[in-house]
Amino acid sequence: MSKPLPLILESPRRGQPPKHWADLTPAQRRESIEAAGHRAFRARQLSAHYFEGLRTDPAEWTDLPETVRASLAEAFMPQLLREVRTQTADDGDTVKTLWRMFDNAMVESVLMRYPDRVTMCVSSQAGCGMACPFCATGQGGLQRNLSQAEIVEQVIDGSRRLKADGDRVNNVVFMGMGEPMANYKAVIGAVRQLVAPNPDGLGMSARGVTVSTVGLVPRMQQLATEGIPVTLALSLHAPDDELRDELVPINTRWNVDEVINAAWEYARQTKRRVSIEYILIRDVNDQAFRADLLAKVLKRRGNWGWVHVNLIPMNPTPGSRWTASRRRDEEEFVRRLRDKGVPVTVRDTRGREIDGACGQLAAHES
Repeated sequence: MSKPLPLILESPRRGQPPKHWADLTPAQRRESIEAAGHRAFRARQLSAHYFEGLRTDPAEWTDLPETVRASLAEAFMPQLLREVRTQTADDGDTVKTLWRMFDNAMVESVLMRYPDRVTMCVSSQAGCGMACPFCATGQGGLQRNLSQAEIVEQVIDGSRRLKADGDRVNNVVFMGMGEPMANYKAVIGAVRQLVAPNPDGLGMSARGVTVSTVGLVPRMQQLATEGIPVTLALSLHAPDDELRDELVPINTRWNVDEVINAAWEYARQTKRRVSIEYILIRDVNDQAFRADLLAKVLKRRGNWGWVHVNLIPMNPTPGSRWTASRRRDEEEFVRRLRDKGVPVTVRDTRGREIDGACGQLAAHES
């Protein structure tokens, strides 16, 4: 067995991408526009093009003088993501894109169309420093944090792909590459851009945004104070410290009780139900007694609808010793939780035939 990777909580210091319109607050946009020698109202025009019209080609900015369009685009809308490869599955309803950043770092995003919504799964880091042994991204290590705009651009791209059909992304999940809470400032900045009303942002409902974490307790506590009622998703994957120390190494910093307490406190403060993410791995964490233990751990905090368990069938990576649970074990796990009054669903898996687990496309790209 290979030696476990170290936890990395601080991003390596690398060059930063060029500043983008989506990195700025509305006030900073006006200041930047004026500093560039333009009237402040141009900021509102640019925001309307970017967030409402999804237009980054200056040739389409017909309400701006032709003489200033190119310079404004160059100054405020540099290209941050360059498409390397796109794969589709589920009759075109799932689109996974591999992006190359300015420094050749690779990240992935996934667009998923459902009958009642369109969800964008975005990356918050290039790689990940949480070192979870079953995760393709975690085994690749952490390259750097993404900027606020690099995150927002993934969502903009998703909505742009849907534009011809009159659709837009209305759900965003921070469940792609990286640990969102380890890039907290950029992630919260991006969330604020997503939920800000047009034309200053994408005008999404905060209830349509889910931020996941493996359990960085101080940041979970901070998120509860932001005043943005996003859904918190805790990637638990084991109800006991002995196993979780192995599967989710951050557990050696903040154990099961501490992360569950932080999740409960988030639900108490925000009145938003927390999602417990639990990947079912064959003969590792899918035993019936662990379902019983998970129910016990969650019910200990009360039964006022604060939590929901989201079971995720394992999407194995090539050459990995980790694989999906047997169907009978999955069904027994679900039955045990339901019998104890714990709300539970099994996630509808998407994109298995296109290297659906985060990090797989990047791992294959030379």
